[in-house]
This record gives sequence, C-alpha cells and structure tokens, in this order.
Amino acid sequence: METPLSRRTVLGLALGVPVSMALGACGTAGPGTGGATYWYLNGQPQEGVRTGAVDRFNKANPDSQITPTTFQNDAYKTKIKTAIGAGQAPTVIWGWGGGTLRTYVKAGQVEDLTSWFDQNAAVKDRLFPTAFDAATVDGRIYARPCEAVQPIVLYYNKKVFAAVGAQPPQSWGDIMALVPKFNAKGIAPFALGGQSRWTNMMWLEFLFDRLGGPEVFQAILAGEKNAWSNPVAIAALTRVQDLVKADGFIKGFSSITADSNADQALLYTGRAAMMLHGAWSYGIQQANGGDFVSSGGLGFMNFPPIEGGKGDPSDTVGNPAQYLSISSKATAEQKTVAKKFFATGVLDDEEVKQWIGTGGVPVLKGTQKLLAADKNAEFLGFTYDIASKAKNFAQSWDQALSPTAAEPLLDNIAKLFQLSISPQQFADNLNAVIGQ
Repeated sequence: METPLSRRTVLGLALGVPVSMALGACGTAGPGTGGATYWYLNGQPQEGVRTGAVDRFNKANPDSQITPTTFQNDAYKTKIKTAIGAGQAPTVIWGWGGGTLRTYVKAGQVEDLTSWFDQNAAVKDRLFPTAFDAATVDGRIYARPCEAVQPIVLYYNKKVFAAVGAQPPQSWGDIMALVPKFNAKGIAPFALGGQSRWTNMMWLEFLFDRLGGPEVFQAILAGEKNAWSNPVAIAALTRVQDLVKADGFIKGFSSITADSNADQALLYTGRAAMMLHGAWSYGIQQANGGDFVSSGGLGFMNFPPIEGGKGDPSDTVGNPAQYLSISSKATAEQKTVAKKFFATGVLDDEEVKQWIGTGGVPVLKGTQKLLAADKNAEFLGFTYDIASKAKNFAQSWDQALSPTAAEPLLDNIAKLFQLSISPQQFADNLNAVIGQ
C-alpha cells in the first residue's frame, strides 16, 4: 500500500473487507470486444457495487452493453498503464484523476467531456463541485466523478482521553500540549503506519493548508520554480519534525505498514490516543475493533486550525471522488454507450444506497436523509458535511502530482519523518523535480 493505486483503492475498506488476492484479471473482455468495455478493481463489497451498476445498465439497455473486467489493484496499475500506452485501453477507464489523468490528457488518450457535461448539466449539478478539480486539466473536464468521498479525518479514542482527563485538540498548540500528557501515561499520542509513507504525507497536507491555505500547494502543482521553499512550506515541514522530536508518534512508526491495519489497532486498543487517517478507517475500526465503535469509543473531527495560520479550518484533504474517463481510441459506438452509462447508470439510486451500505458517502448532493437512516448516521453525516462545506477539498498530493513527481515526494517525506533530512533539504530535493 505504498502507492496511490494500491491504497484507498476501494471504499468498502469501510467494512474492513480485504482486497481480493486474485493475481490477475477476472473476466475475458478486452478493449477490442464489441460494445463498451470497462476495467475496474475487484475485492468485495466494492466490486459488487460496481458490477451491480453495470448489470442494471445492461438489463435496461439491451442494445448498449458494457462488458466489465476486474483486476487486483496492483495488477490494474500495470495493466491500465500498458494498455493506454499501446492505444488498447478499455472504453471506460477507472481511476483517481489528478496527476495520472493529466498524463493521459497530454498523450491524447482520453476524451474531453466538457461539452458532454454542458449538455448534461443535471448530472454535473448533482455532484459535489469540489470533485471536479481532480477531473479538470487546463480548464477542461476529462473524467466523471463517481463513487464516494474520502476526506482525511482526525480520529481519537474517547476512552483514553477520559482516562487521562484530556479534551480533543482545538488547535496545533493543543496537539503539542497533549503529547507529553499522553506520553507520561505510557500512551502514544498518535498512531502512524509510517512505512507506507503516504500516511505521513497526510500530516503535511493539513499543515500546509492550515498555515498558508490551498495556494501554497497549488503553486507546487502549477510547477512554479522553488515553490517548495515558500516560507509557509518550511514552517510546516519544521512543525511536523517538532512533533516527531517530541515523541508525538508511536515508537517504531517507520516500521509499521498501513496495509496491516496495525496503526488502526493501536487506536482501538488504547495504545495510541489519536490517529490521522482516511474516512475509510472508520469501518476498519468498526469491523476489527470489537465494540470500540458501537460503544461510542471512537471520536472524529476535522483537523484543527493552527494559531496565526491563513488556512480555512473548513478545508479538507484526501480523495474528493473516484473518476471515470473514456478512451479517445474507442469507437464512436463505444463512446456513445459509455456516455449513456455516465448519464443513467453511474450513481443510480441503487448504487447510492449500496455505497452508503459500505460506510461511504456518495459524491452527491442531497443524500442527507439516506445517510441519516443508516446505522452509521453520525459518521456519515460528519463526512458529508466536510465534503459539502469544504471551500477547498485538496486531492492527496501523490495523486495530484504526476507519477514522476510522486515517488520523490514520498521518498523525501519518509526521510523527513525519520529526521534524516532537514526541512530545507526536503524543499531543495523536491524543487529539483518540480513540474515533472
């Protein structure tokens, strides 16, 4: 789970269901098969939700069929890259938008959907506006947001807080003040699966935003020279090392992997007081933590503001949605089928109910009543409010940047947390690959 394609891949992690261990594709259809083709990830219950949408569409449209093929996430990562590069992509391309989508656009491999959205305004109007940033390249839309939103959440163990006599942090100052209080009781302030690297990245995403607002990373994303050396960036990098030096994270965090869910276990067993993690973490704790969630032991909140920071505390980071594109190499007939699926099959009423059933919040306005009727209504409502009210929903950095820039980013983040490089060295190293 050390790459954006092999983590946060399936919303059903909300139920703690492991990704299928199948080594290859399930199904026989390829890009050249008649009708539209659609590749996506396997692993239940997410695969079932996606396949159900295809089945309902095919049943309602006997003359406009979609043939699905599913892959394990790492196999998909390799297969889709190879297929797109060879001009043999499926008609419908499932992905994460952002930097990878930009590489497709620059290579002329995906359809421009801007005019289609203009003609299907009702489809666009139903979706959270923040979901379109990662679908847009140079002002044009190249992907349809789908599935569910996954903001990053600050979780805390209510029982541990009560035992220590502490309150959830309302500022960065509170976070730093809580560190010695929990350490004195033999409790790690924060759980962290640091070997996976992207878990560390979430801290920087919020620190950059809370200190300087979204403009700081936007300059990096735009490829502005030396943007990583912005004083706000250096301040954020310094603050996270302050937290490391203060023993803010579980000892040995650099050897803990997120895919093992060991970081989750630290929280629900009370060995750690807090954890910064994705919305999907809620269901993992619910599935694996015994009565921790059902007994009211899990607290959750948006990341608090930083004293003197310019960022809006309503902003969030994470996955604004998942994304569907159409191959530019598909036939006219295949493109027509895909667009019909985008308009009538994606996020139909049944799919919306099913995503909610997995613990996810569909990337749709107006689902509050459905969310309120679910057993996880409190958390789902919290997630909906974050996604719908955020003035800026920043996509995870390693997904927003190109694949070429994402690997040096993750590598240097690991070194930053290990205190083997300084904030300025981090900035210098990333400035060297900015814009790539």
